[in-house]
Amino acid sequence: MIETQRRPAGRRLLGGLAVAALALLAAACIFAPGKFISTLDLRKDRTFTFRYAGEIVMVPLQMSKPKPFEAEACHNDDYEERPCTEDELAQQKADWDKSSEEKKKSEAETTRLLLGGLDPSDPKAGEQIAEKLRRQVGWNKAVYLGNGKFDVDFATTGRLDHDFAFPTIEGFAMSNAFVQLSLRRDGSVRIDAPSFGPQGGAAGMGAMMGDLASGKSKEAMPGPSEADGTFTLTTDGEILANNTDEGPKAAPRGKALFWKVDPRTPAAPTALVRLVP
Repeated sequence: MIETQRRPAGRRLLGGLAVAALALLAAACIFAPGKFISTLDLRKDRTFTFRYAGEIVMVPLQMSKPKPFEAEACHNDDYEERPCTEDELAQQKADWDKSSEEKKKSEAETTRLLLGGLDPSDPKAGEQIAEKLRRQVGWNKAVYLGNGKFDVDFATTGRLDHDFAFPTIEGFAMSNAFVQLSLRRDGSVRIDAPSFGPQGGAAGMGAMMGDLASGKSKEAMPGPSEADGTFTLTTDGEILANNTDEGPKAAPRGKALFWKVDPRTPAAPTALVRLVP
């Protein structure tokens, strides 16, 4: 008897869970940097000034091409590959169409939840988000350029009595941070800029989960990074650790750390600065 290969029920269940997790992971990566200049100034009295000027890419708003249908191999009882019949190919295509539509709906619903109810397929969504940003303190400029890209100028000055993260948007369930400051009880501050690093973290996990879901190695991968900018930290505090190439440099008001950010950046910027003796 000749029959097509069928996946065990457990594997199909695992595949479904992995696809759902992958959808969540992809949707959670909402923002990506474009061309930008970003600066952070930290003072011993815990005051800080942060600025990000340039482009922000909102990934869910970018146009993407659906993955084309690819027929799976058919096998006989001895697990030898054989040509698929027309009926088998037609059934594979029907199953693929149904699965693709269900996945598309699931991802769209997840994205709407993360975007505060906004539909990423709505042509007006980009401008609606720009209007939302302009209402928030710190966003001095927010212009939608199309295809998920915004031209922004964000600046804020305050006191580090609590952790800080950029960007945040009113009504959004969550977002990935470009820069985050984490306070420690010993008076030090950890600075991380995860979105200014390589795509390896999120993209690598997404690829792994995609492989797990499909049993293949040709799942769609994220597009190339558009990041092209610089991140500069200045402080009069004590720099305890950092991952710059050249280390601290003398600056008018203390010392400075500098990172060049582009698709070849080997690691996300990070530093540890003690502000309180």
